[in-house]
Amino acid sequence: MDIKNITIKQAHELLMSKKMSVLELVESVLKIAEGIHNLNAYLEIFDDVQKQVEVAQKMIDEGNAVLLTGIPFAMKDNILIKGHTASASSKMLEHYVATYDAGVTKKLRDAGAIFIGRTNMDEFAMGGSTETSAFGVTKNPHDITRVPGGSSGGSAAVVAAGAALGALGTDTGGSIRQPASFCGVVGLKPTYGSVSRSGLMAMASSLDQAGPFAKTVEDAEIIFDCIKGHDPMDSTSYPDDFLKREFKKPKVIGVPTEFVRAKGVDPRVLKNFEETLESMKKEGYEVREISLPALSHSLAVYYILMPAEVSSNLARFDGVRYGYHAEGTNLLGDYLRSRGEGFGREVRRRILLGTYVLSSGYYDAYYGRACLAREILKRDLVEAFKEVDLIATPTAPTPAFKIGEKTSDPLQMYLADIFTVPVNIAGVPAISIPSGFVEEGNAKIPLGVQFIAPHFEEDVLFTVGKDFERCVQN
Repeated sequence: MDIKNITIKQAHELLMSKKMSVLELVESVLKIAEGIHNLNAYLEIFDDVQKQVEVAQKMIDEGNAVLLTGIPFAMKDNILIKGHTASASSKMLEHYVATYDAGVTKKLRDAGAIFIGRTNMDEFAMGGSTETSAFGVTKNPHDITRVPGGSSGGSAAVVAAGAALGALGTDTGGSIRQPASFCGVVGLKPTYGSVSRSGLMAMASSLDQAGPFAKTVEDAEIIFDCIKGHDPMDSTSYPDDFLKREFKKPKVIGVPTEFVRAKGVDPRVLKNFEETLESMKKEGYEVREISLPALSHSLAVYYILMPAEVSSNLARFDGVRYGYHAEGTNLLGDYLRSRGEGFGREVRRRILLGTYVLSSGYYDAYYGRACLAREILKRDLVEAFKEVDLIATPTAPTPAFKIGEKTSDPLQMYLADIFTVPVNIAGVPAISIPSGFVEEGNAKIPLGVQFIAPHFEEDVLFTVGKDFERCVQN
């Protein structure tokens, strides 16, 4: 059996028919995980897997299984799992052990999923390549000289390599969708507030959202259906009955052509995107050009709002209460040394930038104006969705780049988020689906297409995603 490419749905059917036990499935996946040490995708394989297997197998034997029972899962290193280290890939929290389960962790645990390990990430989710981790760079399974994307690069890499059947990541400005594109897997960023943020280490609270990585759109839907829902522990979590509506099959895809053809987009990405649109036309969809001028300002808005929230959220790591501590000559010296040594360069850069835009004299000029621009972008998207059912763009402007290629130029790294950040600013859902490959030497490097839907319309994304997968397979 090809365990590397088996889907959650296929594994569930095998487990339910008793053609495979949970132990056999998990051991097969762990064997693959052991063989990808060179990718540095897993920071830790958990030592309590056997106990989890026994619980899951009992659920199956007693007829209490659901679709995710017994399914091996990987978890990003900033999602709390009680009793396990959660470091956010930072020296600051290298020895922090979670004292409770995150909301999404609890839902997966109740479903009988098997947590097999925690995955590498950009430090505190700040980066787009998984190169800022305090514990080394993660490599792309398709070409180990290239990045897997970020910040959830470890989660994307293990799913692509077959070392987990599903994984969770977090998405603040594209941190699920961009690595999904780079690694050739499906990545979903849900509607803000549809999935609990309780137990997720906050980077930018108004932008962060947990979501799944999977091999197929159907598997991503299975995971989303498990983790979604109201959580009283999260004040930004929407009630379960919020915006209930009748499903309407999507027919019209909007393309912000002027934005998509922005400077810096790889011609091969554009060619692949055009082919994607043609294949969707064959599936019966109408493709319509739309104008969204506010999108051109989204990157600037994001890189004001996000650092501002980073500055606030990371103020708690002061070397006194918990986390990395370094002795100074006085209390201020403790703060300076602990934060200077505990945080990496990219984290310090964003804290400085965020503190500046929030400072007296600059708050209105930068942060205040960014908040106004955010509302304009939201309004423009709402208006666009009156004309079209969803919006399509490439997921990233380039294929996966070489390790070290952009680390010396932060602005070039930030430009990789051009197609993904508008989604987080507006809080709408989006999905990245593999759309083909480009040749780079002897390697085939994946590309992805992004579909964006109105708030709480993930079902529209799953419908169009399955249609796209079907036409690609044919």
